[in-house]
Amino acid sequence: MGWAIALHGGAGDIPVDLPPEKREPREAGLRHCLDVGILAFKNGRSHLAVVELVVRELENHPQFNAGRGSVLTTEGTVEMEASIMDGQTKKCGAVSGLKTVVNAVSLARLVMERTSHIYLAFEGAEAFAREQGVETADPSYFITLENIERLNQAKEANRVQIDYSQPISREVQVETHTASGDSQLGTVGCVAVDSDGNMALATSTGGLVNKMVGRIGDTPIIGAGTYANSYCAVSATGKGETIARGTMAGVVAVLMEFKGLPLKEAAAYVVEKAERGTVGLIAVSATGEIAMPFNTTGMFRACATEAAHSEIAIH
Repeated sequence: MGWAIALHGGAGDIPVDLPPEKREPREAGLRHCLDVGILAFKNGRSHLAVVELVVRELENHPQFNAGRGSVLTTEGTVEMEASIMDGQTKKCGAVSGLKTVVNAVSLARLVMERTSHIYLAFEGAEAFAREQGVETADPSYFITLENIERLNQAKEANRVQIDYSQPISREVQVETHTASGDSQLGTVGCVAVDSDGNMALATSTGGLVNKMVGRIGDTPIIGAGTYANSYCAVSATGKGETIARGTMAGVVAVLMEFKGLPLKEAAAYVVEKAERGTVGLIAVSATGEIAMPFNTTGMFRACATEAAHSEIAIH
């Protein structure tokens, strides 16, 4: 068995005819981040280092909803969150409510490795970031014109959303919760397994467009949108409330450990049982199997194995 890696740039209502100017930058971003993970494995980096490096690159890409591309709260601010977990040791770290940290996933790893805690949030997490000397930026660094437009549209429709819609009537938007244009999606994440079967995951997000200040999603909640053990590593994406209610990542692991289901069957079952059109996930098993199911229109995703299999897909 060799190493394997999978990553996602979010799941949502992605039009099949997504214009090239919207599709191509994200595909290029996925390809670049996948190459970062592949090179890290080839250079002998650990499974934990691989997932952190890949998610850092996703956070730095302004067209994904994490880090630089984080969507805005109802007050026009960013509140970022992230988590990281080692499957063999079950050590994990999580952060939320970040306003200035450039790479939330790296702060989550520092919580895991340099504190006795699992989860730090808001001012406590920001203070820890300053103490650790991690890179920070003025909050304006994270606010893009696209996300200002998304927030204004969500306010116009009086809704909280995981995707960006082309302007349509307020009544239609509120009633149907549909979208027809570019998609700004819920989360980024990476799962990886090395040639010895050691697994890890990292997940990062800006949350929901027009979310209440102080809202926390599934990403930093271990067992909800993120989980890893000796059977699998799982990173979920989509509507955080749905993912958290279903403890989706944890249930995949439970089905494998206690019911003996193979990874693809367990992952598909969990996604199938979730509210239609709201979620997706990526996962790897200790044997190098990869699963990437979703029940939305699409999910930006990519994967690769040491055996030279490689895939980048949306729908």
